[in-house]
Amino acid sequence: MLKGFKEFIMRGNVVDLAVAVVIGAAFGQIVTALVENLINPLIAAIFGKPDISQVLTFTVNNAEFSIGAVLQAALNFLFVAAAVYFFIVMPLNKLAERRARGVEPEPEPLTTEQQLLTEIRDALQTRS
Repeated sequence: MLKGFKEFIMRGNVVDLAVAVVIGAAFGQIVTALVENLINPLIAAIFGKPDISQVLTFTVNNAEFSIGAVLQAALNFLFVAAAVYFFIVMPLNKLAERRARGVEPEPEPLTTEQQLLTEIRDALQTRS
């Protein structure tokens, strides 16, 4: 049981996935910091508010509604998604295309019968 678990964990794709999750989380933090510290304050300044979450807020029967907070979450998502696409997905797709163009598929190995026929053909060609 433990042997099977060890084989599962040591598979290349599981390790690759773990690395991707860690790097993705770190990259997401960078993009989130960029959005929260540069883009959101810029938008808030345009509306004359100290924070984007305070843009377009209103109260109805002591319930506070904040369109700005929803806008902030949507912007965070869009900028993280765009950064992941343009800085990770697109370059990796281009790299995969280049590799696919430059690599020819390897021929299938010959069967024993095909190897024997090839040897006979080569022997007959050298006698001629």
